[in-house]
Amino acid sequence: MSESAEASLAMLPSHIAIIMDGNNRWAKKKHLPSIAGHTAGAAAVRRTVECAARAGIKVLTLFAFSSENWKRPKLEVDGLMSLFMRSLKKEQKRLMQNNIQLRVMGDVSGFSDGLQKQIASVEAFTANNDGMVLVVAANYGGRWDIVQAAKALAEKVAAGDLSVDDIDEERFDANIQLADLPPPDLLIRTSGEERISNFLLWQTAYSEFVFLPVLWPDFDQQHFDESLQIYQNRQRRYGGR
Repeated sequence: MSESAEASLAMLPSHIAIIMDGNNRWAKKKHLPSIAGHTAGAAAVRRTVECAARAGIKVLTLFAFSSENWKRPKLEVDGLMSLFMRSLKKEQKRLMQNNIQLRVMGDVSGFSDGLQKQIASVEAFTANNDGMVLVVAANYGGRWDIVQAAKALAEKVAAGDLSVDDIDEERFDANIQLADLPPPDLLIRTSGEERISNFLLWQTAYSEFVFLPVLWPDFDQQHFDESLQIYQNRQRRYGGR
C-alpha cells in the first residue's frame, strides 16, 4: 500500500453517525403521503450502509426514530413501525451476506411485542458478524441515554457496590449507550437543518459535524463521499491546539 493510500485510510472516520432528516419534506415536494418519504428513506439507508461498508467504516449509527417522534400523527407512526418491521425481515439475509452486525439502540420496550421479538431475532442472528457494526437508534434520545446511565450508577451506589467519589467520566461513559464502540468521529445531518436534535449528546462531544442541504431520500454515494472529504479536511484538536 502506498503512503498516500495509507494516509487516506488513516483519515477515514471509524464511526459515522447520521441524522436522517427530510423524508416528510421529500414526500411533500412530490405531493405524496409521508409514508412514501419514509419508504424512499429506507432505500437511502440501504445505499448508505453499502457506501459505508465499501469505504471500510467500522461503525455506522443511524437515527431512525427519536423518543420525540411519538408525537407525530398516529397514521405516520403506525406506518413507520410497519416499515421498521418489514425492513428488519427483508434485510436480515443481506446483513449476513455482508458480514454486518446489527444493533438497535434505544428504549425498545416502547415497541410492540412483535417488533421487539423481530429486533432481538435479527440482533442474535447477526451477533457473530465481525464486519461493520450497524447501529439503528430507535425510540432513542440523548437525554434518556444520559439519565439511564445516571440511574445505573445510582443503583450501584445505593447497593453499596460503588462510592459516589468513584464516579468519573470514564465510569459514566461505561454506562452510556455504545460504550464498547468508538465515539462518532463524524456526525452528518441531512435536510439543511443545523442541530443535533437530542442525538448522542454525550458521545458526540468531539465529533465533527457536517450539515448537508440534501433531503435524506436523495442521499447517495456522492453525498457520502462529499461528507468524507469535508471530514478529511478538518483538523481535530480535542480541545488542544
